[in-house]
Formats: sequence, C-alpha cells, structure tokens
Amino acid sequence: MMRLDKFLAHSGFGTRKEVKQLIKEYRVTVNDQMNVKDKTQIDETADIIKVDGAPIIYETYTYVMLNKPAGVISATDDCVHETIMDCLEGVFVKGMFPFGRLDKDSEGLLIISNDGKLAHRLLSPKHHVDKEYEVHLDTPLTKDDLRQIAQGIQLKDFTTKPAIVKEYDDCILHLTIQEGKFHQIKRMMEALGHNVVYLKRIRFGDLWLDESLDLGEWRYLSEDEIQQLRRNGEQQHETIS
Repeated sequence: MMRLDKFLAHSGFGTRKEVKQLIKEYRVTVNDQMNVKDKTQIDETADIIKVDGAPIIYETYTYVMLNKPAGVISATDDCVHETIMDCLEGVFVKGMFPFGRLDKDSEGLLIISNDGKLAHRLLSPKHHVDKEYEVHLDTPLTKDDLRQIAQGIQLKDFTTKPAIVKEYDDCILHLTIQEGKFHQIKRMMEALGHNVVYLKRIRFGDLWLDESLDLGEWRYLSEDEIQQLRRNGEQQHETIS
C-alpha cells in the first residue's frame, strides 16, 4: 500500500505539489472513483489508477535525479561521511544505488535507481554513453592540450578514449568523455599540467541536469526521461571522434 500522491510522483507526474494539484482538478481516478484525496491509500499492484482517463501501470523500479553537492560521497552507506542517500529524504526504496560515481568534491547530475539491468547497460563500455562535465582549471588549455584530448591521453594505467571539448572559455570548458575511471578527468588534466578546481557533471547520455534543482535537491525522473535512458542503454554508439 502507498499514498496516491506518492504513487503518481513515482510514476513521473511531477512533484508531490504538482500531483496534488492534478488530484484537486479531478483528473485522477482510483477504480473509476473521482472523489479521491492525495492521502488516499492505494494498492499499487491491484487498484486501477487513471490520469485523464489513461491507466497508469505501476513500475517496480524507482529512478531519481540528484544534483549532488560537494562533500557527499557516491555511496549508499557510510559511518563517517554524508552519502547520496542522506540527500534523498522521503525515498525509501530498497536496493537503490548510483549509476556511476562522482568524486566527493564533485557536483552535479547523479542518477540513483534500483534498476540494475539498466545501470549495467548504461555503464557497459560497448555502449559508449556520453558523460558531459563543466570543468574549471587553474590555467588555460593550449592548442596542444586540445589535440591530445581529442586523440586520447596516455595515463599510467591506460590511454583515455578520444574526448570532446566544447564551450571552451579561458579556464572553463565542457568536456565529454565515455569512460568513468577513478578520478579520470582530474588525472587527464594533471597529465597536461593543469589542476581541476571545480567539476560538475551536467549530462549523462541524453539526460541533462535539471538546473532548477539546487545542490542537494532531487526529483523523480519523468517517464520520457526513463525511456530516453533505456534507449541510451540499447544503443551502441561509435566512440567519440
């Protein structure tokens, strides 16, 4: 059993405030009964919930977008540090974990879900899913730096795949990579003689960070966003070139 407003929010119909407005406008029915309240308890596996006459099929998976703040670690449990799950007040879904990780001092887009199959597809090297970051450096990139980034940079343990730099302005750039190795962007820049002073992920696949989310805030993904991620997980893109 769960509250009707929580069910609708989980199903991608907006925030709790937005779905409560849907209910007030009599656009939601439970078993064809229109006179329902946001606190109405429903059986998500048996009751028939409709919005504007269209039935809503309950998904057993939960998908959340978090604007991760610095200082929070990309883990679900830790005895010392604040974790991403500490940010998700009101979400109590067993088995949720982040799709990839962000460094403790990095910010930005993090997808958290209990859909392990989708996470595996999105993180699989054969799918080459883009990840775009806003990167601030202590010193400007040179033309040779840009060339090396586009070709791949030799690090101690591996050579990075070609990456794309766009919106380059002095010491600030947008960098798109397809791997997600430990401290990869920092290591790439250090290999070129620069230090990263700020790092923020702004895109994962075709999903962009919702700029209306303040640091530490989150929301459920819409159905369109979930389907887009699934399409990203099914495609086998070419390596950036």
